Amino acid sequence: MNDRPENSAAPPLPESLPLLPLRGTVVFPLAVTPLVIGQERSLKLVDAVMAGPRLMLVAGFPPDADDPASLAELPSIGTVAVIHQLLRAPDGTIRLVVQGLERARLVQQLSSEPFLVARFEPAPDQSTPTIEAEALRRVIVDLFRQIMATVPNAPAELLAAVEGLSDPRQVAYFVASTIPLRYEDRQAILELDPVEAKLRRLNELLQRELQVREVGRQITAATQSRMDRTQREYFLREQLRSIQQELGEGEESGEIATLRRQIEEAGMPEEARREADRELNRLQSIPTASPEFAMTRTYLEWLVSLPWNKMSGRTIDIPLARKILDDEHYDLEQIKSRILDYLAVRKLREERHAPPPSDEEPDERLMGEPILCFVGPPGVGKTSLARSIAHALNRKLVQISLGGVRDEAEIRGHRRTYIGAMPGRIIQGIRRAEVKDPVFILDEIDKVGADWRGDPSSALLEVLDPAQNHAFVDTYLGVPFDLSQVMFIATGNTLDTIPPPLRDRMEIITLAGYTDEEKVHIALEHLVPKQLRNHGLREDELRFEPSALRRIIREYTREAGVRGLNREIGTIARKVARAIAEGNRDPVVVTAAEVPRYLDRPRYYEEIAERTDRPGVATGLAWTPVGGDVLFVEATMMPSGHQDQLILTGMLGDVMRESAQAALSYIRSDAVRLGIDPDQFTGKTFHIHVPAGAIPKDGPSAGVTMTVALASLLLGRPVRSDVAMTGEITLRGKVLPVGGIKEKVLAAHRLGIRTVILPKRNERDIDDIPPEVRNAITFIFVTDAAEALAAALEPAPVAA
Repeated sequence: MNDRPENSAAPPLPESLPLLPLRGTVVFPLAVTPLVIGQERSLKLVDAVMAGPRLMLVAGFPPDADDPASLAELPSIGTVAVIHQLLRAPDGTIRLVVQGLERARLVQQLSSEPFLVARFEPAPDQSTPTIEAEALRRVIVDLFRQIMATVPNAPAELLAAVEGLSDPRQVAYFVASTIPLRYEDRQAILELDPVEAKLRRLNELLQRELQVREVGRQITAATQSRMDRTQREYFLREQLRSIQQELGEGEESGEIATLRRQIEEAGMPEEARREADRELNRLQSIPTASPEFAMTRTYLEWLVSLPWNKMSGRTIDIPLARKILDDEHYDLEQIKSRILDYLAVRKLREERHAPPPSDEEPDERLMGEPILCFVGPPGVGKTSLARSIAHALNRKLVQISLGGVRDEAEIRGHRRTYIGAMPGRIIQGIRRAEVKDPVFILDEIDKVGADWRGDPSSALLEVLDPAQNHAFVDTYLGVPFDLSQVMFIATGNTLDTIPPPLRDRMEIITLAGYTDEEKVHIALEHLVPKQLRNHGLREDELRFEPSALRRIIREYTREAGVRGLNREIGTIARKVARAIAEGNRDPVVVTAAEVPRYLDRPRYYEEIAERTDRPGVATGLAWTPVGGDVLFVEATMMPSGHQDQLILTGMLGDVMRESAQAALSYIRSDAVRLGIDPDQFTGKTFHIHVPAGAIPKDGPSAGVTMTVALASLLLGRPVRSDVAMTGEITLRGKVLPVGGIKEKVLAAHRLGIRTVILPKRNERDIDDIPPEVRNAITFIFVTDAAEALAAALEPAPVAA
């Protein structure tokens, strides 16, 4: 740092000096001002000044103006200043402390490079002791004292310094350099002459500054009284709002006006419109920085974005709808017939009846949309069928998955008191559809859970009840929304996990598995063309023989639907696409013999004959959520050390274990009639095992199979390898009906079973089985276990 030694006399002023332009800064005579210099030409100027008497001219220019290149771009009045201190900072800038000496009138530019040099004339202030000047000085000092009183932690030395000045000129410059003023006001004070004019202008500015500070204090006090402790961080925004009120600028903001217009255009019913208007009026009084403002605005945005009166769809064309369903799905005649029945009713209702008034009682309104529930194994086309319905109706489609949903609020919405609250999935789906009559798919409805957060299936009762859903109230919205025009379609794999009240509200349509021939048709008409498109192949580049598809179905998939078949076709398509990309352009025809070349070795084998080639093994039929299946029941016996006992393995449920006990008790009680030696039971332990021990099994339908397996063991006669059976057994040997007949028979047909033993009372269920399966299988209907044994066991060996 370089200090200039103090001189008792002012240095003589030359005719010209280097001129330093200052952005937005005015240096007053007699005032000490700190400056920061960073521009290259300014740094050169300072170096040149420090080499001499440290005198220079300074002149301010507006803060938003470009750097002046000539004297014409600067005001005519500047200040002669002397540099008292200089400090070079590490960033290359220079910190200066300068003091103004005298006003100067800039007369002529002498040089512009490397910095401005100007000729000037001293312009001393005209100051004569007058009563007006003294009075203005005292007024300025008093106003300065009042302003300092409003500044927290203001240094007392400032006020003492002002009160110690008796020269009005010194008071004017000192106060003007201390109080925050605009550049224009500071420059005006510097240019005004005589001193009385400076004091009068400064008096006006101080009076205005004092009024602004007083109004700010009042605003602060009024605002503080309305704010609690959690809102103090929004203090500045509250001040802005209060200032706008003081200035009469409380007009409706653009955001509020936009929401008001959207509410008017939304077409809400009366109750929803009243709630929207009430919330909008409340929104105007909430500070914009408050969390409640964002919550209320979000709520209103949800209200105005819902399709209160927007409908989709076209005039219903029954033949066109039939064509769409036939083009997109093979078979499923019962389901297609039900959909066409619904469309026909809706068409007549639209043509012959006016729309029902919304204020009618539910039982007085016309029939609402049906609630359909497609139940069946995976891959049978439940979800795709729902999409085809939307296509046939030309409606928007919305799909949500309910699998694993355990919170009731997911359906009915959250309360608005919570941060981040939003409507339930139903209202969210309606907003995405942008119409009030979409086709709404509730996927995996059988997998809805329940815990301490509530029961979502109970919340669905209101959604799926035509008598209630015309006024569905989402907890978040708090106003009714009409869901009666929505066509809900639920899908699931089983009905067992769906609560009875919810099942009662839906029309259940069961989709069983497909036969092998149906899968072949579906593959040729839908799956293969789709995979060709997905893999960029042309029809002449890849073709499947029906025999190849049958082999894939029987040896690589074994499923009720066609999802696995679709994946295997995709695997072959990928391998063909790779071969084409590598340069092999020959067309590929996949035959049955070539399937292993693409899919490796088969995953499933015809093992029924091998499994049942010895006594004690019987083939049963089971129903599972993924379709029918075949299970084997194995029985064996061994000497027991003390008492007779029954061992059951294979992860069997309680009902299935009881069926095994009932089967053994029946055989022991009726052994003579069945041709079994009663002494075989003495001192023996019987063990019944159902393979695939890692898979839980339960249900009564394996009773007949267990009875046949035990009888086969005791009689020493194997069970026929082409026979499978199902049915519940009683202690008296009666065979009772069971469910899932269609799925079980289809599973038997897939595995090559040619004879199926069924309870007599299940004979009526045969009509549901496709004709090609009925014609390929021989059905034996029994009422007694003895009849089942006669049909299932191999003939007794003839004595030599």
